[in-house]
Amino acid sequence: MLTHNTTRHLLADLELLRRHLGVNAWLLYGASWGSTLALAYAQRHPARVTGIVLAGVTMTRRADIDWLYRGVARYFPAEWARFRDALPLADQDGDLVVGYARLLNDPDPDVRTRAADAWCAWEDAVISLESAGRPGAYGDRPARARLALSRICSHYFTHGAWLEEGILLHEAHRLAGIPGTLIHGRGDLGSPYQVAWELARAWPGAELIGVHDSGHTGSATLGRHLRMTLDRHAEPLR
Repeated sequence: MLTHNTTRHLLADLELLRRHLGVNAWLLYGASWGSTLALAYAQRHPARVTGIVLAGVTMTRRADIDWLYRGVARYFPAEWARFRDALPLADQDGDLVVGYARLLNDPDPDVRTRAADAWCAWEDAVISLESAGRPGAYGDRPARARLALSRICSHYFTHGAWLEEGILLHEAHRLAGIPGTLIHGRGDLGSPYQVAWELARAWPGAELIGVHDSGHTGSATLGRHLRMTLDRHAEPLR
């Protein structure tokens, strides 16, 4: 059941975990969707955060979701046409994510499987130009994992992650005083570099590291930056 799987529930779970562990304040790390969650948590509980490290930055705005499932199609027109055409004809000119969410929750397991395969094929197309990344990172997963991934993504994206549009950017000033580093691949087509740049501009004191040989799935260079950054942020906590 996905009814109680929302951003609000995840934020509440994080606070429950922090209290359970007896942690007064912690260093947050998030990648891809995890960066959205880390930002939402930090803006809600800034006093509980010592620093933030984000990789493959996302803010899960509806505009960003539309880019990922429609706008970036200009780079992959044939692959996107297959993604769109896997939907019923009535859904092909509307919100594709909503259409997929419907198929991915269909009572027929064959319908769910075909939808998950089409979803992951599109995700693989978006990262296919990342020479330093891992091609097929989504479609290579076991069938159950492909279904789980596509269901949870479509669930959150259909609802705009239950966030007011643009709120994480508009409220970035609340992160003033929290050391933050954003590490983002210059070749990231799914979440373009501009997303990280906009956030860095709005977050007082944030550091932005652009990695030229990386896309959304990372590279050895991005990994080195990430390890060094995490060590640097964690040093005051030791």
